[in-house]
Amino acid sequence: MKNVFGTSHLVSNVTQIHGGAQKVVYRIQCSNGFSCVLYVWDLTKNYFKKEKEVENITEQSFGSDLFELNNMYLTQRGIRTPSLYNLNKERSRYSFDYALVEYVNGHTAEDYFHHSDSTVQDKLFQRLGNMLTNMHANESSTYGKANHRGINPKPCHQLKTENAKRQLFYASQHMDSIQANHSKLLDTLYELESKIEPRSRYGFIHGELGPDHVLVNDKLEPYLIDIEGAGFFDIEHEHSFLDFRFRNFYRFLKNDTLDPNRMLFYRFHHHISLTSGGLKLLHRGYSDQKFAKRLAAHHSQCALNFIEGYAL
Repeated sequence: MKNVFGTSHLVSNVTQIHGGAQKVVYRIQCSNGFSCVLYVWDLTKNYFKKEKEVENITEQSFGSDLFELNNMYLTQRGIRTPSLYNLNKERSRYSFDYALVEYVNGHTAEDYFHHSDSTVQDKLFQRLGNMLTNMHANESSTYGKANHRGINPKPCHQLKTENAKRQLFYASQHMDSIQANHSKLLDTLYELESKIEPRSRYGFIHGELGPDHVLVNDKLEPYLIDIEGAGFFDIEHEHSFLDFRFRNFYRFLKNDTLDPNRMLFYRFHHHISLTSGGLKLLHRGYSDQKFAKRLAAHHSQCALNFIEGYAL
C-alpha cells in the first residue's frame, strides 16, 4: 500500500470478502478513510483448481493476465469495471499474482431485486441493459479470450458440448437422478446442438454475469466484476444465463435478435454445468455449503425438467 499510494495510506483494517470460488478477495481500509480491494490469484485457493490445470486456453477464466487485459479492454470502451491501481506479477516474494483495485462502495445488483422503489430499480436495470448492449456490440470474426483469439478449429458451441459431457459424467457419479437420466440428457444435448447453424461473428461477453457480479455505486452506476472469463463468444451464452439469473428484471437486458436454438442449447448447458459446479463446491469445502447444495439441487432439477419439457 505504501509503495503504491504513499506513506499517508496506513492500513487500519483488512477484511476478507467471501463468496468467490476462484480468487481470494480482501477489502483494505486505511486510517485516512481510503479503501481498496486486494485480489489474490492463488491457484491453491481455487475451488476449481483441478479443472484450471488442464482446461483449454480458449476456456480459461482465471489469472491476472486475463484480468489485466479485460480491465483495459472494458475501460477503453466505456464499460464500467473497478479501476486497476497496481498489478504485481513478479512472484519474487509470493508464489501468486495480486492486484490492488478500486473499491466500489455500494451493493450488488441482486440487492436491488427487492428494492422498495420501482423507479430506482427501473433506472438501474435499464442502465445495466444499455451497458451490456454496448459491450455485446463489440464484435470479432473469431472467438476466444483476449490472450488467445486465433483461428479455432471448431465452432464455439462445440466447446460447451464437450464441457457439458464432462460435467454430466461428474454429476452422474454423485446424483442418482442424473445417473438415471444420463442417456436422455446426452440425447437432448446432441439434439439441441444439431440445430445450431454456422456463425462467423461473435460479441464480447462477460461469461458468467449474474447479479452478484454487478456492483452498484451510490449514483446507481453499475460496474462489472470478476471479469477474467470475458471474451468473444456467442452472446446467446450470456443472455441464456442472464435470463434465469436476473429473473423478472431480464426484461431490461433482453435482446430481440438472438438465435432461439442457441438460447435453448446454452441454457441447457448452464443447468448441467451449474449442477456439477455446485457439487464440486460441496465436495471441495466451499465456505457456504448450503449454497453449494442448493445450487446443485436446483439446476439438476432444471436440467431434468428441461428434458421432459423438450420431449413434449
